[in-house]
Amino acid sequence: MSATVVQRSVVEGVLVGWLMQRPPSVQRLPVELLSAEQVAVELQRVQARKAMDAAYAAELVMALAAARPDTDDPPPGHPGARRRGGGSPVPGTSEFFPDELGMVLNCSRSFASRTAAQAYQLVERMPAVHAECTAGRLDRYRAGVFADVLTTASDEVLAAVVPAVLPLAAGLSPGKLRNRLVAAAEAADEEFAEQRRIDAEQRAAVRLYPPTDGMSALASELPAPVAAAMWSTIDQAAQLAATGGDDRPIGVLRAEAHAALVLRSWNTSRPAMTGHLTITAPLSALRRPDCPDCPGTPDQGHAVGSAWSRGAERARGQAVDRAAAGEATPAVDGTPITAAHLRELLTQLSALGVQAPPGGSLTVAVTDDDGALLATATATELARLAARGCRMHGRDVACECPVLGPPPEATGYVHTPAQERFIRMRDRTCRHPGCGQPAGRTDADHVLPYDCGGRTSCQNLCCLCRTHHRLKTFARGWRFQMRPDGTLSVTTPSGITRTTRPPGLVHAQRALPAPPSTPADDTPPPF
Repeated sequence: MSATVVQRSVVEGVLVGWLMQRPPSVQRLPVELLSAEQVAVELQRVQARKAMDAAYAAELVMALAAARPDTDDPPPGHPGARRRGGGSPVPGTSEFFPDELGMVLNCSRSFASRTAAQAYQLVERMPAVHAECTAGRLDRYRAGVFADVLTTASDEVLAAVVPAVLPLAAGLSPGKLRNRLVAAAEAADEEFAEQRRIDAEQRAAVRLYPPTDGMSALASELPAPVAAAMWSTIDQAAQLAATGGDDRPIGVLRAEAHAALVLRSWNTSRPAMTGHLTITAPLSALRRPDCPDCPGTPDQGHAVGSAWSRGAERARGQAVDRAAAGEATPAVDGTPITAAHLRELLTQLSALGVQAPPGGSLTVAVTDDDGALLATATATELARLAARGCRMHGRDVACECPVLGPPPEATGYVHTPAQERFIRMRDRTCRHPGCGQPAGRTDADHVLPYDCGGRTSCQNLCCLCRTHHRLKTFARGWRFQMRPDGTLSVTTPSGITRTTRPPGLVHAQRALPAPPSTPADDTPPPF
C-alpha cells in the first residue's frame, strides 16, 4: 500500500471522527420571514430531506447488520439453539441483531425488526426505490408501501413490477399505490395473492396495548370473514341493548358485549379463575400520623409510642456497641422493618377486612417512600414474625431491630422460592430495555454468571424473558451490570448503553447518584 493511500485513510478517519462528534443539526430558515408560498416550498423541501434521511438510515441499518453475521449464533441441535421464529429479518445476520438495533434506536425488538426488514427490502432487493428516496423524490411512507406489499415477491416479480409502478408512485396516494402494486404483482405471478393471504394468516394474533386512564385496547388480527362475523355478533348484541332502553354510547355497549361474549360469566361449567392478591404497604405509612416517633396502632396511647421510642434509642446504642466490637449488625437497606411495623400492618389489614381470594393467595409487599421494594411476605409469615418479635430483645420490647427484609442469599446455583417471589415483585416485567414481557413468563437470571463468581442473591438476580436470557448467554459482546438497588445497565456490542430501573410498586423511581464526569456521548442515557 502506498504512503499516499495510507495518509489519505488516516485523514479520512480523522475527518469522520470529527464529524461524528458534532451534534445533530438541521438547516432552518427564519419562519417568521417566510411568505405563505415560501412556507409551502420549504415544507416540500423538509419532506425531501426526510426521505433522504430515511434512505441514509436504511443504509446504516444494513451496515450494522453486515457486522453481525449469524456465525456466532447457537447452531441447530445446540442446547441454546432457537427453536422457532424470532430470528433476524435480514438473511445471514444474527438472531440477536434486532435486539441490538432496538437498543440503538431506543425502541422495542418488534419495531426494530420491522425497521430492519424494510431496510433490507429497499437497500438489497429494491435499489431503484431506495435511489428515489436518496434523491428525495419518493417519501419514506410510499417507499414503505413498496417494501410491505412486495416482501414475499420473487426477484422475477420485483424486476417486472418496480420499473412499471415506480415512475408513477410519487403522484399516487398511498392507498392507490398499494392497489397498483398488488394488481401488477398478481399480473406477473398468479400465486402472489394466495401467498400473501397465507403469510397474513400466519401473522394472526391478539394484542393488548398499554392502559391509558385505566383503559386498555385489545386488538385481534384475524382472517377477514372471521373478523366480520365477530363484529356482526358484537354489534347485534349492542343494538339489542340499545333497543331495550340502554342509552349509553353504542361504543360502550359494543365493548361490554364483546367482554361478555368472551368471558361468558353465565357459564358455570367453565373452570373457576383463581385470584392472587398483592397488598402494597409503604413503610412510612406504618406509623402513627400524629406522632412520627410512634409506630403503634391508633388504639395505643402516646405513652406506648414514647416507650417504643426509648426502646429504639436503647437498640441504637446497642447497635453502636456491637459495631464498635466488630459484630455484624442486621440492616435492611438502612430502613429496618420492625416487629412493631408488622403489628401495625396486620392491624390495618384486619381493619380493612383483607383476605386471600378463595383458592388464591395474599402477598404483602413493603416498600420505602420511593417505591423501592424492601420485603415481601405472606399474611401467615407476617403474623408469625410479629408474634415472635425481636430475636434479641424479645416479644414485648419495641426496638428498631429488623425482623423482615429481602430473602437471604442462597448457597448454591438454584434460587429459593422467596427470592423468586421478591424479584418478580420488584421487576414486574423482563428487565431488558424495551421489553415488556410480564415477570410471570420470565426466568430468574444471574446477572453476573454463577460460574464467574456471581452470587445467588436478589442483588444479582433479575427477570429476563427467554429471548433476552438467551441473548445474555450466547450473544457476544453484550454486557449486563446490576447495582444493589436493582438498576440494570445493558451495553450492546456497538457501545450503546440503556438503563432500566425497578418500576417501584407505587410507580416511583429512586434517584440515582450523579454519573462520573465523562464526555457527553459516553454518558448512559436513562431509559
